Amino acid sequence: MSRDTPVAPTAPSRQPAWVDAPSRDALQLIAEGVTEMAGFGIASISVVRDDGLLESVAVAGNEEAKAELEGTRTPVDRLLAELAKADDWGLLRFVPHERLDPSAGETWGWVPDIDPIDDSPDAWHPLDLLIAPLYDDFGALRGSLAMDLPADGRRPSQAQRAVLNRYAEQAGRAVVVALERQALAEQVRMAEAARLIVRRASAQLSLERIIDDCSEALVEGFRSAGVWIQTFSVRGVGRGHVFSAAGTDVALGDDLVGIAEEAAREAWRRQEVAIVAPDRPFLPPVTEESGGAILEFLRGIGVESLLFVPLGAGPECVGNLVLTRLPGAPEWTAADATAALDIGHDLGRAILNARTFEREHRLVGELKALDDYKGQLLATVAHELKNPLSSVLGHLEMLEASPDLTGTTRTSLSAMERGAQRMVKVIDDLLLLSKVEDAANPVIARPVALDDVVASAMDLVSVAAQNKGVTVHVVRAAEPVVARGDADELDRVCTNLLSNAIKYTPAGRSVTVRLEKGDDEALLVCSDEGIGISASDVERLGTEFFRSTNPEAVAQPGTGLGLAIVRRIIERHSGRMEVTSTLGEGSTFTVHLPAA
Repeated sequence: MSRDTPVAPTAPSRQPAWVDAPSRDALQLIAEGVTEMAGFGIASISVVRDDGLLESVAVAGNEEAKAELEGTRTPVDRLLAELAKADDWGLLRFVPHERLDPSAGETWGWVPDIDPIDDSPDAWHPLDLLIAPLYDDFGALRGSLAMDLPADGRRPSQAQRAVLNRYAEQAGRAVVVALERQALAEQVRMAEAARLIVRRASAQLSLERIIDDCSEALVEGFRSAGVWIQTFSVRGVGRGHVFSAAGTDVALGDDLVGIAEEAAREAWRRQEVAIVAPDRPFLPPVTEESGGAILEFLRGIGVESLLFVPLGAGPECVGNLVLTRLPGAPEWTAADATAALDIGHDLGRAILNARTFEREHRLVGELKALDDYKGQLLATVAHELKNPLSSVLGHLEMLEASPDLTGTTRTSLSAMERGAQRMVKVIDDLLLLSKVEDAANPVIARPVALDDVVASAMDLVSVAAQNKGVTVHVVRAAEPVVARGDADELDRVCTNLLSNAIKYTPAGRSVTVRLEKGDDEALLVCSDEGIGISASDVERLGTEFFRSTNPEAVAQPGTGLGLAIVRRIIERHSGRMEVTSTLGEGSTFTVHLPAA
């Protein structure tokens, strides 16, 4: 860690945008565990990016190191070169400073300003490197866990290595999950771009208008520099004309037009896209000679690579779509290729002006499948984590009951328990979110007395309200208010709304829960005198993992799943929720439910 020369470092306070907040939080917890429990002053977790760079995404233990290291990037081959001369300590690799090449004159990133505690062989040197490469189940390097500044100033003992190996296992699993989440997010992003393209293109009959309407979405969705489409006649013969995003012709010679026609027909038959770039093999029927002509043409227009996508409908190929990237841009990924091939289908049908509604329906189905996969992934990860955490909490409880523990040890155990309880809360929320999102788990509606729901919720939140000094008022209707739904799920809605209201209401102010009876509705209204929510944040409430941009709200602990669960439960009950809020004055959440 302390010798990692960064490549294109980000600003010190900038978090890597390509790793989402929940994944980053999980990795940060593991890094903090290494510093708090394993006796190291610094711990850093890095993840391998699509461009082959290792980026530091979680740093714990030292603010100076965190500011310098977080967001920095290192070529993976630099790490592999270090590992080649390292000692094998299980999942860990250790490179003593004696093996450095003094003639290279290199130091990696942040180097601690310390001296060895003595001249003994096991004294820690500031240039010693202790790192755990993190691999997936297929043996691919996905990240690393690095440690520095041992508290005792010495190289780890066998017992310390065993502890560090366990943290390396946790880090490896967390890194793989984080990258799977990012791959899923990338697929969702590309599917959204496809939906936008189809929606715009399907309303047009002119190919020029299709290009005008779609070019911006294609460039943005695929991060490309340019886009053009070549069309064939209904007999598959090329027209020798290319429509570009800028509305100008791309001057392809007859030889390139012929190559593109033949390649598009073969690609459509094989249902695949082609990536054309230096040092990549050509797909048939492109030969080395014809491929060389393509690369020469690309160099002439300043393009580094292209994604070649066949367009068609049914058995017929009607053209090809070309997306270009300039030198220095990221390489094309499998997600790009998959989404682009889907777009080739959609644009092919748009060119033939056929089955517009079926195309829209298919894309919606793809998005739903992606959403279902996301739910399955979250549920699987949560289930896999829940049992080990239960074991951890059980052993912590037994350890805390020991009369021989020192004050420092008890403090550490308490920190571990708080972290584990936080992870349990996240896991429980993920499992509940997965349950309420599952279409195979419909609501079995029964009459539910909302007065009882409010009373149950009050039992759960009353202690928190008293401790914070917040008064909670309950205003009931003249007659019982009864809704149709699942009592447990409606209890969770009320509890989450009340808990949020108390959490974001300062001491000395109040929260009011009111029940009302409409013509065909049962209303649950939760109002507070809290910090309020901005208009832009109100629009995003109920989105998974969304946290308010208000610094006062961010300071409060939370998973960003509470209101997402509330929204999904209300939708499952064929209800709706209205939110009104004023910054500094408070918020009101009104839940409309079908009356029994």
